[in-house]
Amino acid sequence: MDVYYVNDAAQPNGDHEIHNPNCPYLPDIRNRTYVGVFPTCHEALDAAKEHYDQVNGCPHCCPDCRIG
Repeated sequence: MDVYYVNDAAQPNGDHEIHNPNCPYLPDIRNRTYVGVFPTCHEALDAAKEHYDQVNGCPHCCPDCRIG
C-alpha cells in the first residue's frame, strides 16, 4: 500500500501525473491533490481520473502506470 498524489499542474501534453511521497519529482504541497492509499499505482491512476480527465504515471516513481 502506498499514498498517491496527482500533480495539479499539467505536463505540456496535458497529463496530470500521479506520484508517491518518495518521488524526487513530487510536486509542492500547493500543486498536488491527495488521491488516496492504494495497493498499486493502477488503482491510484483510476482514482486520479475523478480529479482530471487526462492522467498518467510519473516515469520515475510510477513507471508501471506510465501510458505511452
